[in-house]
Amino acid sequence: MSEFGLTIAPLLDIRLIAAMAVTGMIVVLIGLVRHARGALFRLLTLAALTGALINPMFVREQRNPQSDVAVVVVDRTSSQNIGERKHRTDRALERVRQELQKIPDLDVSEVEVFDAVDGDSGDQVADGSNLMTALHRTVGDIPHGRFAGAIMITDGQVHDAAINDAGRGISGPVHVVLSGNRKERDRRLVIDNAPGYGIVGQNVSIAYHVEDAGDEQSGNRNRAPATVTLRDGQQVIARSELPVGKKGIFTFPLKHGGSSILEIAVDPVPGELSELNNHTLISINGIRDRLKVLLVSGYPHAGERTWRNLLKADPAVDLVHFTILRPPEKDDFTPLNELALIAFPVRELFELKLDEFDLVVFDRYILRDILPPSYLQNLADYVSRGGAMLLSVGPEFASTRSLSESPLSKILPAQPTGEILDQAFRPIVSAIGQRHPVTAGLASLAAINRTDPSIPGWGRWFRLVDARTRAGTTVMTGPDQRPLLVLDHVGQGRVALLLSDQIWLWARGYDGGGPQAELLRRLAHWLMKEPDLEEENLRANIKAGELHIQRHSLSDAAVVINVTAPSGETERISTESADFQDGAISLPVTEIGLYKISDGARTVRAASGPLNPLEFADLRTTANRMAPVVEKSGGGMFWYVDGLPDLRRVLPDRNAHGRGWAGFVENRSYIVTGVLQAPLSPALVLIVLLLLMSAWWREGRS
Repeated sequence: MSEFGLTIAPLLDIRLIAAMAVTGMIVVLIGLVRHARGALFRLLTLAALTGALINPMFVREQRNPQSDVAVVVVDRTSSQNIGERKHRTDRALERVRQELQKIPDLDVSEVEVFDAVDGDSGDQVADGSNLMTALHRTVGDIPHGRFAGAIMITDGQVHDAAINDAGRGISGPVHVVLSGNRKERDRRLVIDNAPGYGIVGQNVSIAYHVEDAGDEQSGNRNRAPATVTLRDGQQVIARSELPVGKKGIFTFPLKHGGSSILEIAVDPVPGELSELNNHTLISINGIRDRLKVLLVSGYPHAGERTWRNLLKADPAVDLVHFTILRPPEKDDFTPLNELALIAFPVRELFELKLDEFDLVVFDRYILRDILPPSYLQNLADYVSRGGAMLLSVGPEFASTRSLSESPLSKILPAQPTGEILDQAFRPIVSAIGQRHPVTAGLASLAAINRTDPSIPGWGRWFRLVDARTRAGTTVMTGPDQRPLLVLDHVGQGRVALLLSDQIWLWARGYDGGGPQAELLRRLAHWLMKEPDLEEENLRANIKAGELHIQRHSLSDAAVVINVTAPSGETERISTESADFQDGAISLPVTEIGLYKISDGARTVRAASGPLNPLEFADLRTTANRMAPVVEKSGGGMFWYVDGLPDLRRVLPDRNAHGRGWAGFVENRSYIVTGVLQAPLSPALVLIVLLLLMSAWWREGRS
């Protein structure tokens, strides 16, 4: 396509040319006033000379027309997965594509906006739906003069459409198609305050309130109390009913150390949009202020100091240790005033303050009428209520004064046979013990046995009390696979039974020693119900944009894990699949909100994004947020339920929308591929010469 025109290239400074023209005009005007001969020829000569100095040129441009660019912004954030919005968005996008393809000389640039998650941390980079940021970035890449307009398909919850920033840098109309319905209703649970950590055994508080958005629009003014439930896994901790909008507080004690993942949920209200924002997760890290341990040694022996040193080495442990040096039946006629012994505070420890202890350890204790049966029954009840007890036994356990002959027998996982094996052996982690978190990987902490790699490279023990297991799990064995370490759940509490008093050999480094410190540390934490040491455990967390699922079980049976995304879509994964390795699998996170993970017996949740995401603050479809942008840009606002608009081209400075239609500006932009210039100055110089000769001829006739 060619385009013709004129341009100038002055031979002198334009101001100098103007001064010369003005001076010449004055002289010529004087001649005209006096009717001087040839004055008219002088005027024409001055005009031609001035034109020659201006140096006009005839220009012919070879132009290549450029197509305009229309931008389609599609909202793919989590709020768009509610109800029919996703399907409506897909249908609207397909219709827009078809309409725009029919328009000649119009290119289309599509942009999909998802929940912005940082690939390194897994946290949301920019909270909410940021469609305007995506539009500005796309328009910035379009050459100047080619932007025809934009159309957004969204629910209207655009959180970066600030009123004072409406339409900045947008040179064409912005149209909006709303995917939801009018007069929608939604309920939301808001966490006002939640602690990041707490002291185990002490109360923590979580403040919250419930919001009902859209009650007035929907005509529902029934403000019935909302039911809010606090759960730890499947266990309900607390439940309350409170008026909508009123602040509530849950106060409860932390029961164990480590991370506690709690869920707070509010019951849905009839007719609400979605339950996405009806529940949330709160992570509270439990910190043990001081761990109180009661250690009772039946009598002095070589391994007693091992227990004491282990427990005293931890500054967070308050250890109360009693060693029975002089049993009541012993009578050597020593005067009482010469005995430097402290009376055993039996009633204080086993009746008044028993529940204050986190762990009770019996080290080779023997029945000697020091603890009456009623106090041992108190101890059994303490375990059933949630307490923890560890027994390290020796030959006394096989005697008639064994604790197995006391009220504690009903909570012991094994009963002695009366046989004591005095022979060298290496403790072996049992097959099920290799899966149990207390002993899993324990052999890797010891040196490799060069003689037989299948045998752990730790030292030998020389005594084992034979017993028959009747409950619990045998995680370590001795000679002929006889039980050595047995763990059991009793009521709400736990019991561990170590059927040898030889662990002190590891502590002394005999025969290479062994990982006694790690074993006893894990054992103590398991007894106190640390979540990481649960035998049957399903955990999930989100990090670096991935959902990490870890399942631990003592059973080899395959199960199917159901992973439900916030949108409700469920993915089924078998633990026998190739992706599920070493009891763990990682899946990409594409939505914000709560992911629900279940293996049939246990259900856990993992939160993606912030605690109270802006995306879920108000799930209702609205035209208010984008209205300033639409109005300032000259675009139109359309509801999908009213029908999609027809798309057409409009000229600049014309209305870009109307009833049932939306327009895209026809900019008619181009690029110049070639220029032909023809100067007119030579012709003007020739005219000047002709006019001068005419003037001389006219004056010569006078």
